[in-house]
Amino acid sequence: MKIGFAQINPTVGDLSGNFEKIVAAYEELAASGADLVITPELAIAGYPPQDLVFKSRFVPQNLEMLERLQGVVSARAALLVGYVEPNPGRGKPFHNAAALVTHREPMQKMQKSLLPTYDVFDEDRYFEPAREVAPFLVKGRRIGVTICEDIWTEHYLPRAFYEVEPAHKLLAQGAEFIVNLSASPFSLGKPAVRAEMVAALASKLGSAIFYCNAVGGNDQLIFDGHSFAVNRRGELVAQLPGFREANVIIETEANTLVRKERREPPADLLDALSLGLRDYMGKCGFKSAVLGVSGGIDSAVVAAIAVHALGAENVVGVSMPSPYSSTGSVEDALALSRNLGIRCLQIPIGDAFRAFKGQFKEVFAGLPEDTTEENMQSRLRGMILMALSNKFGHILLTTGNKSELAVGYCTIYGDMAGGLAVISDVPKTMVYDLARWINRERELIPLTTIEKPPSAELKPGQLDQDSLPPYEILDEILRLYVEENLSAPDISARGFEEETVRWVQRRVDLNEYKREQAAPGLRVTSRAFGLGRRMPIAQRYVD
Repeated sequence: MKIGFAQINPTVGDLSGNFEKIVAAYEELAASGADLVITPELAIAGYPPQDLVFKSRFVPQNLEMLERLQGVVSARAALLVGYVEPNPGRGKPFHNAAALVTHREPMQKMQKSLLPTYDVFDEDRYFEPAREVAPFLVKGRRIGVTICEDIWTEHYLPRAFYEVEPAHKLLAQGAEFIVNLSASPFSLGKPAVRAEMVAALASKLGSAIFYCNAVGGNDQLIFDGHSFAVNRRGELVAQLPGFREANVIIETEANTLVRKERREPPADLLDALSLGLRDYMGKCGFKSAVLGVSGGIDSAVVAAIAVHALGAENVVGVSMPSPYSSTGSVEDALALSRNLGIRCLQIPIGDAFRAFKGQFKEVFAGLPEDTTEENMQSRLRGMILMALSNKFGHILLTTGNKSELAVGYCTIYGDMAGGLAVISDVPKTMVYDLARWINRERELIPLTTIEKPPSAELKPGQLDQDSLPPYEILDEILRLYVEENLSAPDISARGFEEETVRWVQRRVDLNEYKREQAAPGLRVTSRAFGLGRRMPIAQRYVD
C-alpha cells in the first residue's frame, strides 16, 4: 500500500482554509498514486483549537467540512483526516477524532484514547477519551489508527500517565501496521526524541509505524513537521523535511533505509523561530514588523530572524539613542541594518527624556536618580515603537531573552511592550550561539556586537554583569529551576553558590507579575514561560 503524507500547516479556526489545504494535498498525492492519504491531528480545526470548540457553530461547521470531503475523495485513494467530534454520551463534550473518508462508502471513525494534560497540553478540558479502539479496513487491509499521544510510551513521558496502550490493542485485533496523526510541538531536541521513541515502539511491537506531524506556528507553539516512517524493526525508511509543508508517498513495505538528518541545534532554532514569527504574523494579518535596534546582541539576533522569516523589505529597525548610549552601539545598530538590508529610522530620545524628567522636578526633588529614570528611557522607546506600529500597521517585536525575562531584567511597559516576544524562550548563552550561526557564511551581525560586554546603557558605565551573575552560571541555574523544577538546595548541591542560587530563585518568583503581562513568546525549550508554566503571583512559598 502507498501512504501519502500530507504534512500541512493548518491555521486554528480557519475551517475553510484548512479544508482547501487538505483537498490540495489529497489531490496531489492521489494523482501521484497514493492509496491512503493521512493528515495531521485535528487538521480540519487546527491544533490546539482551545475554547473555540465551545463556540456554538465551530464544531458543527468542522463537521460540515468533513462531510464536504466525502464529495472530494475519489475511488483512487482514501483520506484519513483529523477533526473534532461531538460526544453524545457522558463526559467531556467532544472527542479528538479521525475519520476515514472513502468514495461512496460510510465513514469509519475513531477517537483519541490518551489525552495529555501536562506541559502545554490541556485536552482533558475539552475531550472525552475513546472507550474502545478497532482497526480500519482500507482496500482490504487492516490499519491501526492512532492520534499523537496514543503512541507515546512511559519511558518518554515525564511520568507514567496511562494504563491503556492503544497500539497494542489494535495489533491484537489484526492491524497490519500503525499510522499516527500528530500535532507534536517543537522544542530543541524533540524531533530526535520522537524518532527514537517511535523506533523503539515499532521494534517492540514488530509493526511498521507511519507518523504524520503538523507543521507551522500557532500562537506560542511551533510544529516542526519532520514526519517519518519506520519499519517493523524500528529502522527509518522515510523522513520528511522539517519546518515546511511537504507531500510524500511512502510504501508500507519499504525497507530501504534512509539516514537520519543531523542538524546543528542553532539551525533548528533559527528555522523554528523564523517559522513561528512568519506564521504568527501571517495568521494574525500582519505584513511587516518593527523593532528597536540598540546595537546589542538581542535586538541584532531578532532583526536577523525577522529578515530570514519575512524578507528585509518587511522589517523596520529603529535606533533610539539616549544620553547614555555609546557611539559604538549606535554605529553597530546602523551597521547591522546595512548588513541586513533593512530600513533604519533614527529617533533619539534625549530631548524627550529631559522633558519627561522635568515633569517630576518638584515631585522628585532631593531624591537621587535610580531605576526610575532608567525605566523612563525604556518606556519612551516603547512609546516610539508603538506609535510606529499604530501608524504603519507593523507588529512590534520585543527583543528580550529568556534569561532577562526570568529574573525581571526588563522594563514592563517599556522594552517588554509589543505583539510578539521572538526570543523570550532563548537563554542569553544560546542567543550568542545563534548569532554566531547566523554569521556562519558572512558577517550579518557586527562582530563588535557579539564581542562587547552586554549592557542596557541606561546609566553611565552600566554592564549586565553588574546586576546579574555571569550568563553561563545564570542560564544553568535557570534551567535547573525553571525547566527541571529543582529546589534551591538541590541546585546548590550541583556546585553553585547558595547565595547566587537563592538570588536567582527569588528574582524568578518576584517577577511572575511581569511575565503575566508580557507579549506571547515562541516556545523552543522544554519549558517556556507561558502555556506550559503556571505559577501564582501572590504566593509565599520558598523551598
